[in-house]
Amino acid sequence: MITPDTIIAAASSAALVILSLALLLTVWRVIAGPTLPDRILALDMLTGIAIGFIAVIAVKTGFSLYIDIAIALGLVGFLATVAFARFLLSRGSIKSAPSASAAKIDAKTRRAGRKRK
Repeated sequence: MITPDTIIAAASSAALVILSLALLLTVWRVIAGPTLPDRILALDMLTGIAIGFIAVIAVKTGFSLYIDIAIALGLVGFLATVAFARFLLSRGSIKSAPSASAAKIDAKTRRAGRKRK
């Protein structure tokens, strides 16, 4: 007969393998990410994966203090992502408003459309 302890052991081992694979793929995205926003998103994903590792270890060991650590890491990870996003916006890498040249092209396109009708 299968006991709950063996099920938890097998499930936590499988979760650790899956999280390890996700960690490797995410580290690859951090290294090879084509843009800075891709890398920032991958770093946020790394935080989530670390929280997953901590949660699985908490279940495996039965030590509930790890859950508090995971919650604190989640809060710090969220604040880091917000800080990186503000950094990107201050650099101007992400366009928040259309540029003047784009507005001129849009206006010309609208005028040309009116003339055809």
